[in-house]
Amino acid sequence: MRKKNAGALFMDFQISPDDRVGATPKKTRGRQTSAKPASRKPARGARIEPGFADTEIHVDDEHQSRPGRKTPQRGRTKKSRGRRQREPLTLGRVVWKLVSWAFILGLWGALAAGAVIVYFAVQLPSADSWKVPDRAANIRIVAADGQLISNRGKSGGEAISLHELPYYVPAAFIAIEDRRFKDHFGVDVLGLVSVALESVRAGEVTRGASTITQQVAKNLFLTPDQTLGRKVQEMVLAVWLEQTYSKDEILELYLNRVNFGHEKYGIEAASQFYFGKSARNLSLSEAAIFAGSLQAPSRLNPKGDPARVKARQSLVLAAMAKEGYISAAEAKAAAIDPSQTIRTKVVGSESYVADWVESLMTAYLGEVKQDVVVHTTINWDLQKEAEFVIKEAVAAHGADKGFSQGALVAMDVDGSVRALVGGVDYQQSQYNRAVTARRQPGSTFKPFVYLAGMEKGYTPDTVAEDNPIDIGGWSPENADGKYLGQMTLRQALALSRNTVAALLANDVGPSKVVEAAMRMGISSPLMAVPSIALGTQEVSLLELTAGYAPFANGGIGVIASVITRIETREGKVLYDAVPAGPGRVIEPDVVAEMNDMLHAAVEIGTGKRAQLNGWPMAGKTGTSQKARDALFVGYTSRMVAGVWLGNDDDVGTKLSGGNVPVEIWSQFMAKAHQGIPVADLPGASSQPGFDQNALQPMEQPAVERPKRTLVDLLGEIFGGG
Repeated sequence: MRKKNAGALFMDFQISPDDRVGATPKKTRGRQTSAKPASRKPARGARIEPGFADTEIHVDDEHQSRPGRKTPQRGRTKKSRGRRQREPLTLGRVVWKLVSWAFILGLWGALAAGAVIVYFAVQLPSADSWKVPDRAANIRIVAADGQLISNRGKSGGEAISLHELPYYVPAAFIAIEDRRFKDHFGVDVLGLVSVALESVRAGEVTRGASTITQQVAKNLFLTPDQTLGRKVQEMVLAVWLEQTYSKDEILELYLNRVNFGHEKYGIEAASQFYFGKSARNLSLSEAAIFAGSLQAPSRLNPKGDPARVKARQSLVLAAMAKEGYISAAEAKAAAIDPSQTIRTKVVGSESYVADWVESLMTAYLGEVKQDVVVHTTINWDLQKEAEFVIKEAVAAHGADKGFSQGALVAMDVDGSVRALVGGVDYQQSQYNRAVTARRQPGSTFKPFVYLAGMEKGYTPDTVAEDNPIDIGGWSPENADGKYLGQMTLRQALALSRNTVAALLANDVGPSKVVEAAMRMGISSPLMAVPSIALGTQEVSLLELTAGYAPFANGGIGVIASVITRIETREGKVLYDAVPAGPGRVIEPDVVAEMNDMLHAAVEIGTGKRAQLNGWPMAGKTGTSQKARDALFVGYTSRMVAGVWLGNDDDVGTKLSGGNVPVEIWSQFMAKAHQGIPVADLPGASSQPGFDQNALQPMEQPAVERPKRTLVDLLGEIFGGG
């Protein structure tokens, strides 16, 4: 029986004889009754023995004895120990089990994926150190009138803001590369699932699933390795980019750094290289080509296979229409006519100028760390004219004269380069034959020999002998194999007599010739040997042309220059050219004498085919051994220009400095002098008028003139006789 005492619950236990230890329980037949025996109240002071009910004992029997809780019966307990009956299998139970297992497997998969992500993520540097690396600086090179010549630097083009582009340019990339770009968090989960299902059906990986943000992460921070670790890190970094930058900023990073083939990184570099214009002016058709090329930049760029490029472009336009960026009519109109080829920019000779300018940047600024604009002295119209005349000459005469290359340098008389062509076709060969190449100048070097002679005291009228000579075992011959006997130095230079030049160099001393040449602007190393008189030591066309400038400007030395100003994109001036140079290098009277002789060279000498519409001019032809090099350098009081023709492999030609090079020079200089008032050469007014008859070539010495050799005259000039 149960009774309350002081608010506590107590239990009375009654032990029957059958419950005693060792007692034999009574056998009952039939169903066991659950009736409880009557309880007896123990006598006062008697020991209360614990008693057990006829139910089974449980560990927490103290709780099971709470009021109101029924004690389980033996029959029910025994039944619960038997096998449980299976519930009938229904569709609902099947679905439930599948869902349950799918959830469990998904949970384990998520845990495994999380572990993989953590494993590869911890291999990245600390997130505090993550920073978008600076873009390689761009060098924008422009002509004197602001016309873009080229972009240089590792990027090949300047960075461009998203708002500067037509709306359809970024839209094209989003439509074909990442149509959910505006919505995902850096990783396109739906895209991943779609690609996975598509790949399972196809039995192979059909396409990538990287978002634009993932591509930015890969390009900025990771290697291109196709590994699980790299892919996981790419996703982690993509999420970080999305948390750190806006969608527009990410898209701008993407467009300014992605590779478009031919080592052109960024939309501006690609646009300038392929289409010859800024990305700001791209058409819808061109934008679609660029967006489509990213699948395989080396094959699908605008210079790739036209059929593949067109097919890919059509896919981009269709995607843009599907996403609502353009209408179907606009997509159709932008598609290229299959019968037409894709027009791309032909890289011209201005790229030789750009290469030269880029090579000078370290000297001007050191390491270029920011985008800069370089203003040059180049006249765009003259640059294209120089390119045209060189190409035309090679096309017209190259086959029959045996030459394949040409170069031209033109500069104002102060050394400012106005045009420079380093070869016939920059796309085929980037070797700069105007700046980098060193070739034998031949007789175009002789003016420096005669300059040394004039400075020693000789004059254009000094008489010399054109006869066979021997100088320490060296016996130079004339190009025509003939000897004309007695003649003035004026005639000897005009007719390019090798023997007279050799005698003069030997007389003044080869070291004096070297000194005169270097003072005039020749920077290549020269050896003071007798053969220097015939131009056997190699120089560049650029320095050779600059070496004639003091003759044209009255005796002031120049340094060939092409850069006038360098500034940042914001307009901050980093370098501003100031007039500089060696100053006077020739005395005015010597300038007059040199112009006298070099004018004769184009009037009655080897350069007589030069024509310049009434402009007073002067110059000298040159042909190296076996006609491997043919040159002409000529000038007016306005401009100096040098022309070289030949072959890169030094194979001989059928050229001479007086034929094709002179023709090229005349055509170019006529263009350069259009609309400019005619002006005399320096020193012309102090010189007596030329007696044209006296300048005619002498087949034999005049009988009435005394025979005086160059050596005989030394005593007269310096001995007072």
